[in-house]
Amino acid sequence: MVPETPNETPTVTPTETPKRSHPFPFVVPGVIALVFALVAGLIRLPWALPFGESFTMLHGPLMISGFLGTVIGAERAAAIARPWAWLAPVGTGLGALLLLIASNMPPVTPLGVQQAGGLLFTVGAVMLVIVFGRIIRAQPERFNWVMGLGALCFLVSNVLLLVGRPVATAVPFWSVFLVLTIAGERLELNRLMRPRRGASALFAIATVGLLVGAINSLWSPRSGDLILGGAMILLGGWLMVNDIARRTIRMSGVTRYVAAALLSGYCWLAVSGYLHLTHPGEVAGLYYDAALHSLYVGFVLAMIFGHAPIIVPALSGKAVDFRAHFYLPLVLLHGSLLLRIAGDIHAWLPGRRWGGLLNEVALVLFLVILVVGIRRGSR
Repeated sequence: MVPETPNETPTVTPTETPKRSHPFPFVVPGVIALVFALVAGLIRLPWALPFGESFTMLHGPLMISGFLGTVIGAERAAAIARPWAWLAPVGTGLGALLLLIASNMPPVTPLGVQQAGGLLFTVGAVMLVIVFGRIIRAQPERFNWVMGLGALCFLVSNVLLLVGRPVATAVPFWSVFLVLTIAGERLELNRLMRPRRGASALFAIATVGLLVGAINSLWSPRSGDLILGGAMILLGGWLMVNDIARRTIRMSGVTRYVAAALLSGYCWLAVSGYLHLTHPGEVAGLYYDAALHSLYVGFVLAMIFGHAPIIVPALSGKAVDFRAHFYLPLVLLHGSLLLRIAGDIHAWLPGRRWGGLLNEVALVLFLVILVVGIRRGSR
């Protein structure tokens, strides 16, 4: 659970204990997956690099299952403080490493490269579902159920990789996994606000729409995208109106920064929904690139940028010295994404290439600023 301000603390369930393992060793494989996913993404734009051709097609599995799945699994494991819970990030992290190793070696088993990684990804996803089962049993609140449904979608996406289905069939379930995980955490904090009339029903409709859209995409990508797109727009609008960030944007310091990141990310969630609606059923090409990266870069990375200055102290015990230059990578992220989306929509390849490159520069710049902030905070 993500606190909105430094004075708030994450929710602790009755079965939790204060003893926690340090998450850093468990996310190292995820960080390695992130590095190789970024290299693969540059090659796909395309940028000519002297290495990386062997794992170019692994960009999605490395980024979503390998990196984001590992980080989310580590966050959940740290929250419930049970040794077995760390099997979730260990499974997805090792799955990413296996993908990278298998992509550079001749096949030695009947499993293909994607299936080999999918096997360990599935193990990690199963453990994440079990973790949420434990959380829901201790605290059966709606926000935990929402995140638990997201974990189930993560499991389905990795099972699809394991059985050899094309990566594009896993994408809708990856998307719903990330959207529900983020929305569930925001729903928890919205208990601090008085809900508007009908807000709960609209949130439920959006959640069901996401799940139905992902399932429907298995046999009808077009109708699946139409349902997903409508649900994304509805949820993006719901979060813009009902999230506490709408109030905290008027505050200052890290609280205002978090709100700015969240509200800007909700706009990109709605943009992704619009692109799903206007170009349904596509599983490749420029519009497909625009629809996916408006979600994964504009929405998901904005959430990471906004929450990191608060999650890092909560998980590691290390303070982050927040300063105004945290806004630099956030502004660069959104500006470069606008350039990339414009390049996609208008088939302007230089805009797409440079926009994608600057997306990655924004992410690296943010990580550097975050590390510097941690070092300053520890002093």
